Amino acid sequence: MLRVEDVPVPDPAPGQVLVRVDAVGLNRAEALFRSGGYYYQPALPASRLGYEAAGVVEAVGDGVTELAVGDPVLTGPGIEMSAQGVYAEQVVLPETAVLRRPASVDPVTGAAAWLTYTTAYGALLETAGLRPGDHVLITGASSGVGTAAIQVARRIGAIPLTTTRTEEKRDRLLELGAAEVIVTGGSAPEAVAKEVKRLTGGDGAEVIFDAIGGPGFGPLAEALAPGGSLVVYGWLDTRPAEIPRNWPFTLHTYANLILTTTPAGRRRSTAFLNAGLADGGFRPVVGEVLDGLDRIRDAHCLMESNRHTGKIVVRV
Repeated sequence: MLRVEDVPVPDPAPGQVLVRVDAVGLNRAEALFRSGGYYYQPALPASRLGYEAAGVVEAVGDGVTELAVGDPVLTGPGIEMSAQGVYAEQVVLPETAVLRRPASVDPVTGAAAWLTYTTAYGALLETAGLRPGDHVLITGASSGVGTAAIQVARRIGAIPLTTTRTEEKRDRLLELGAAEVIVTGGSAPEAVAKEVKRLTGGDGAEVIFDAIGGPGFGPLAEALAPGGSLVVYGWLDTRPAEIPRNWPFTLHTYANLILTTTPAGRRRSTAFLNAGLADGGFRPVVGEVLDGLDRIRDAHCLMESNRHTGKIVVRV
């Protein structure tokens, strides 16, 4: 049962900050966490929810040096949802889980930015080593991370090839910078791999960025160029995945917490994100905005319907 309750908000302890939340961004991870399908379990009978929010610092604890009262901020790194979930009007978090937000970025845009762009950055650039001129196949490209990955690839001069299940989302993905959109419908993964080979003159993509997994995982890897990298960052299809056999290639699994919970990783990913937000190169795609925390259940229903493109944001 997902419900909103009134609970007392403590003063920030040393090393903590109190944030007034203006908007929260939804992620698939939260639907999995709520249903018990995430990689760690909720602390029942009562658990918080949510990674990503934008707001303003209202108070700081002793020893906090990087943030001050009145700073516009984002949340995300290292949050343990059961105790620190950000679906709230106010939330107390460790200083390390709060990042300064560029003043030009409004709360709705900010709430849609952190997890999507840092995941795309960490997976594509730091893990897969995507380079200018490389082709990257982005599956499930209409998701928040997928739309961010298109923009990250374009920012460094790579060529994003994308997949989506329905024709209705083709034009939007092209507007965002996709070089090609493969509408999968009921197509087999083998057909997708064949189309990628055709689009790349037979060479294949240097990188595949996959959110789906499942039985199609192995056949999809046939789209890789020899020596390429396949990065899986989500298992939306929880059925067993076949390990690809078309070596040589490198297979990576990616979890954003590995990058963003280290000081150096947080510095690099935040610098990349804020540079793109500040100069307009990154345009977070917001599929729908709902007003009020009492709409959070509606927001989760919408997320599970897969009707939207980009992120769902709830304005608090």
